[in-house]
Amino acid sequence: MTPGRFLFMGGMHRSGTTLLAALVGTNPQVAGFRQTGAPMDEGQYLQTVCPYDEQHGGPGRFAYAPGAHMTEHHELATPATARLLREQWGRYLDPDRPVLLEKSPPNLLRFRFFQRLFPGSRFVLVTRHPVGVAMSTRKWTPALTVRQLVEHWLHAYELARADATHLDALLTVRYEDLMDDPGRTLDAIAAFAGIPPTFDVGDLDRDTNTRYLHAWRQGPGADDDLADLADRVERYGYRLPAAA
Repeated sequence: MTPGRFLFMGGMHRSGTTLLAALVGTNPQVAGFRQTGAPMDEGQYLQTVCPYDEQHGGPGRFAYAPGAHMTEHHELATPATARLLREQWGRYLDPDRPVLLEKSPPNLLRFRFFQRLFPGSRFVLVTRHPVGVAMSTRKWTPALTVRQLVEHWLHAYELARADATHLDALLTVRYEDLMDDPGRTLDAIAAFAGIPPTFDVGDLDRDTNTRYLHAWRQGPGADDDLADLADRVERYGYRLPAAA
């Protein structure tokens, strides 16, 4: 039997990767992790090769760790590693489905590594407004300011953008587009993955970004001056909200 082709998904914590993976996983051609007992059913916790994000500082910090960025030059980018990962992940995936979905936030810094291990893989990079991500992440990282979280967001996506030039098949998906038109966004993923556009969308909470940006404008965090970051943020199609 020909082994399934991997579809790797990554993006900052609180960017919608879990939601998007759940939606993509409703496609009958996709095998995803379900009821594994791992946090958020993320593949990073179901293998012994790559450190999971908490080992690199967790949300709001992990991208600064040199070891979090793994490329085709990493010492573990070997056929033996590929066999081990396929074996470990294969314990939780339906081998009869042609697409194997692995979603973990730190994947956004490992796409090149996984491309070396699994040639022909496809990669989905998920983005969301950095202030929305920062405001949502602060419940886990109260010691970090919104500015620090936005700076971490920029650092991670700047690494991912540089890595993109080395990838054969990368699709960037904006959380905002998923909320505005989930059908169109999922159809684009289906075309990218080479599967029929058959998904169960259900009801989505489409106003979370609005609430987070409003909370930023009205809250004490708005005292953080982000104006000097505006140009870097706009390279990803986002504009920083003005404080109240």
